[in-house]
Amino acid sequence: MLSKSRSPRWYTIPVRLALVTFICTLLAFAVCLLLGIVVTVALAAHRHGNPDMTIAYRNIALPSALVAGAVVFVLALVIEIRHYRQSKMLAAIARASEEQSLQVQH
Repeated sequence: MLSKSRSPRWYTIPVRLALVTFICTLLAFAVCLLLGIVVTVALAAHRHGNPDMTIAYRNIALPSALVAGAVVFVLALVIEIRHYRQSKMLAAIARASEEQSLQVQH
């Protein structure tokens, strides 16, 4: 019984790329916001003042998340293209192997 190897589809690359980039950017925003809030509260306590939380959002979390999102986008794009090319080549090898085994059997 021969299993038919499935050829990779190029249109799945942008979907996975967008999903991975969005999730990683959201995660980076959350972590940077947490760290920004901790630093803002610590600085306000050190100076005996009230913390301004907009600094944590505007000046720390958002720029950091945008940079992390850009880095994740580029890395995910490279990985997805490499995976697509490798899958395409392996599918071609599997097809050639199946054809050769069918010719040998006949």
